[in-house]
Amino acid sequence: METLYTARFSTPLGPLRIASSDKGLAYVELPHESGRGFGGWLKTHAPDAKVVDRRTPNDAIIDQLLEYTEGARRTFEIDLDLRATKFQRSVYKHVAKIGYGETASYSEIAEAIGNPRSVRAVGAANGANPIPLVIPCHRVIARGGALQGYAGGLDLKARLLAMEQALPEPVEEQARLF
Repeated sequence: METLYTARFSTPLGPLRIASSDKGLAYVELPHESGRGFGGWLKTHAPDAKVVDRRTPNDAIIDQLLEYTEGARRTFEIDLDLRATKFQRSVYKHVAKIGYGETASYSEIAEAIGNPRSVRAVGAANGANPIPLVIPCHRVIARGGALQGYAGGLDLKARLLAMEQALPEPVEEQARLF
């Protein structure tokens, strides 16, 4: 039986909940998250898992997420246990390449994965991202620059983008996640 370790903690963005396995970070729940939440993710991706509320296995992940939300970290060095379809993985691979302080449109991601007509499917994959912040789906915007869809709400998406663009240092590339 698989064991997932969960932890809740406070950040400048609000409370986060994470779940990790022995392989790495599997889930991040944002404040005021819309959608099915952790229970829905668990039912779909780990229905037989034993869930243990324990911070210790998550200390390094929590530290990095706190550093990010405080504006002190631009990339993550976290092992991931990404549970996603092949299509979703292709989207997340390109989303992970969007640098800190940069954005890309849903249509640019669709083109990057070689399927320019899949803009809506890219949006759906982004909406299903189980590891927001680490896979920075908040950096994906509409072609005209408008903010569209975010599991944590558009206010949080705007706050994240403003936080990232407020720092003057050069943009670093997102850590290699795949």
